[in-house]
Amino acid sequence: METAGVGAAASPTLGHLLKVVGDMRKEVTGDETPTHQVLEMRENGMEPRSLPFVMSFSNLTYSVKVSRKMAWSSLFLGRNAATATDPVNGETFFTRTKVLLNDISGEARDGEIMAVMGASGSGKSTLIDALANRIAKESLQGTVTLNGEQLESSLLKVISAYVMQDDLLFPMLTVEETLMFAAEFRLPRTLSKSKKKMRVQALIDQLGIRNAAKTVIGDEGHRGVSGGERRRVSIGTDIIHDPILLFLDEPTSGLDSTSAYMVVKVLQRIAQSGSIVIMSIHQPSYRILGLLDRMIFLSRGHTVYSGSPSNLPLFFSDFGHPIPENENRTEFALDLIRELEGSPGGTKSLVEFNKTWQTKRSTIPNSETTLMSTHGLSLKEAISASISKGKLVSGATNDATSTSLVPTFANPLWIELAVLSNRSFTNSRRMPELFGVRLGAVLITGFILATVFWNLDNSPKGVQERLGFFAFAMSTTFYTCADALPVFLQERYIFMRETAYNAYRRPSYVLSHSLVALPSLLFLSLAFSATTFWAVGLDGGSSGFFFYFSIIFASFWAGSSFVTFLSGVVPDVMLGYTIVVAILAYFLLFSGFFINRDRIPAYWIWFHYISLVKYPYEAVLQNEFQDPTKCFVRGVQIFDNTPLAAVPLALKEKLLNGLSSSLGMNITSTTCVTTGADILQQEGITDLSKWDCLWITVAWGFFFRILFYFSLLLGSKNKRR
Repeated sequence: METAGVGAAASPTLGHLLKVVGDMRKEVTGDETPTHQVLEMRENGMEPRSLPFVMSFSNLTYSVKVSRKMAWSSLFLGRNAATATDPVNGETFFTRTKVLLNDISGEARDGEIMAVMGASGSGKSTLIDALANRIAKESLQGTVTLNGEQLESSLLKVISAYVMQDDLLFPMLTVEETLMFAAEFRLPRTLSKSKKKMRVQALIDQLGIRNAAKTVIGDEGHRGVSGGERRRVSIGTDIIHDPILLFLDEPTSGLDSTSAYMVVKVLQRIAQSGSIVIMSIHQPSYRILGLLDRMIFLSRGHTVYSGSPSNLPLFFSDFGHPIPENENRTEFALDLIRELEGSPGGTKSLVEFNKTWQTKRSTIPNSETTLMSTHGLSLKEAISASISKGKLVSGATNDATSTSLVPTFANPLWIELAVLSNRSFTNSRRMPELFGVRLGAVLITGFILATVFWNLDNSPKGVQERLGFFAFAMSTTFYTCADALPVFLQERYIFMRETAYNAYRRPSYVLSHSLVALPSLLFLSLAFSATTFWAVGLDGGSSGFFFYFSIIFASFWAGSSFVTFLSGVVPDVMLGYTIVVAILAYFLLFSGFFINRDRIPAYWIWFHYISLVKYPYEAVLQNEFQDPTKCFVRGVQIFDNTPLAAVPLALKEKLLNGLSSSLGMNITSTTCVTTGADILQQEGITDLSKWDCLWITVAWGFFFRILFYFSLLLGSKNKRR
């Protein structure tokens, strides 16, 4: 097995290493495809010195509060019955403390792979999270240092990558597109498009997914790549920028033996290029074990072994359980640990033996536990030296005196905005059925409204029918936006994975999310407006149609923003739909259609002003009834919608004459009694103009987008508490 010291004088870059691995794979598998060319990222020909990185962690302890299971007797039979479950160390009768990590110490070095092993529930993922700064500082005890210096969270984000156990990918992008978008995010714009493509192609070859490069990722409804290929793509998206620290949570899960071996082989070469690779793995094969340099066995949060795989036989032999000659060492160790966990004393004896054994080993000169020299380099100098040899391809400078040694983000905001928008458009374009369903719902609703309210007249009944049409039409635009709820809920964990290590800024995501939504909202607004405006017989001509279309578009925008904000707050689709439907119903209730503003109780009037339906509803009413010359009630029509509506016309005319005499006015059957302004007055729409209502509706949309940003900022944390 190769060691970290080999090739110290001229450590190869990722491109060289991937080429070596790829050529080896082609020899093993008989692949006759031509070998790819190495992508040289270094801009000068200087041979860099060796890069010493040592990540040390000591006394890591992490615990959580969990609900205590209690018998009813302990609650009702008095103090004596509760003795067995009495709280200790700050616990309560209802909660207890569960220790997930207990005094874990060790170190990982560049050029090596450190594997964290153990049975399910042993604390493997928790330890990886602790080292990757994914546990809140106030909850984690102990220290984690790189070259003896505390790691700042901002620096760790840009020099490291974390590969999650779950495969979080866009389903309708191809493998090649997924990796290319990752390259666009993590590699600087100073790097040419062709070099980014070469880097992606090299990664595709070495992850063994060349045959699936043009295949979409797929999901439950779309057939795509296999589970193993999906896993390798997920790994590829996180190692595209060649990080100094690489954390992986069970990278071989779901892969066959050969694929798993090739993945770990690539990880070994990445480590030898100057990276520290720390991964959790459940049960490695014999071949994978030969690639590991250091391992930690965990059992219920305790360290039961820490050291080189080659020392496992000696360790267990000293413990009194020698490993049989033909047995897989890790399988034997895991079986023994499980056996001890099921015994009365648990693994306490093995934990204590490991402490004694490690203490004894540390006194032996040149043993593996002897700390590696960092050649007097500070952390900043070591990072600078690493950059000079081609690591951290993210626009970093090799000026060690710079206060911003590594940029927080690889690209400016406008580049991130363009890449995010392009990715969303590409993914959405390949699922036209989603937009088709929305368009179909809008067209069907518009058709029903157009045929029900066909060519309304200017009678009092026509006025009432117009009011009903506008109230239903405006509320429909908001309810139609509810289908945007699952969009971010599906992308939430992709967003969290990508922003956790500064692939892009949160504002870039919010802006791109808004821009991508606009074209579909524009088309839906035009379809609904054109279907209903002329068919219903609304007033205003071309200018009236333009405003009607504008307020429909503003309503879709505000509704989409509102639902998007809720998707950032509510983590469940069904719960989200319930909340959206309920709140929109309240908005409609207080919009002014069911009860006029001056009739709403004072303690509820605030809800009237925050109702999203109020402003577009008032805007379309003003757009319809703004013509001062248009009459809606003439002469005897004043008796319509009253008990006198059924009396003969002659009697109505006599009543009208009597009313004229009483008022001292000449009211004939053609006299205009009610204009549009009178109707607006009756409806209590007097405080805002139609343009004010339009701009307020648009402003609501921006307001909810800002709230969406804060929900991402505060609610999408990826750290454990």
